[in-house]
Amino acid sequence: MTEPAHLTVTPSHATEGVFLLSVTGELDYHTSSLLTDAVNEAPFADENVIIDLSGLTYCDSTGITVLITAYNRSRATESQLSLTGVNPDQMRVFELIGLDQVFTFHSTPEEAVSAMRS
Repeated sequence: MTEPAHLTVTPSHATEGVFLLSVTGELDYHTSSLLTDAVNEAPFADENVIIDLSGLTYCDSTGITVLITAYNRSRATESQLSLTGVNPDQMRVFELIGLDQVFTFHSTPEEAVSAMRS
């Protein structure tokens, strides 16, 4: 029997005006609803949002779709969205499908906060 995939999404305030979603584990069809719920509850209208993927070990197309949903929410509310901690394998997928031209990437949440403030 296969171990079920696990995902943890931890919401917090990185600093005033910046909301952070820290994602850990496997983001796939079975777990994507956790991140979808967190994205839907994130205060895009009031704050900029960072999604930290440094703890992400796997992401399939369903996970990419959730991240695109977050991007669309940020555009609709004119807030900034940054993805942080994307590993080289994940970045290659973003590049292959052209999303490296859509998302804003930073190494760390702190770097993203600094960029959002400038």
